[in-house]
Amino acid sequence: MVVRVRLRIVRDNIVVETSALVNSGYEAETPQLLIPIKLAQILGLWPPRTGFEETEYETAGGPLRVWVFPRACRVSVVVEDVTVPEVEADIVVSPIADEVLISDKMASELQIALEDVGRGLWRFRWEPKDRVRRSEPAKYWR
Repeated sequence: MVVRVRLRIVRDNIVVETSALVNSGYEAETPQLLIPIKLAQILGLWPPRTGFEETEYETAGGPLRVWVFPRACRVSVVVEDVTVPEVEADIVVSPIADEVLISDKMASELQIALEDVGRGLWRFRWEPKDRVRRSEPAKYWR
């Protein structure tokens, strides 16, 4: 099992809700969401025109060419019992991803604490340790 959370992604007047995989191995210097091309199209970022940097990320599977859109969206975790603040994030578009990934810095900004990854349990850092939440089902953007 893994931990996925439900996110609300806001870009200009476009709002998308989707599950996203919390990936502590996705190290970034800024809060980032790595998204598939299909979602980038919905958010008006694909094909890329302006305001991006084409670069290469090192991954466990080797180098990956990506398009980085700095501070391109606002993101919040969607849960039924509390309202949480939005966080500004970079969007990274990947040609091979099929689901949204949350970087380490993004998870930190969203105050996500992974409690038991094997069982898919998490909480917000400000919640009591006995208040655990369950992972969301995967949402694939194929």
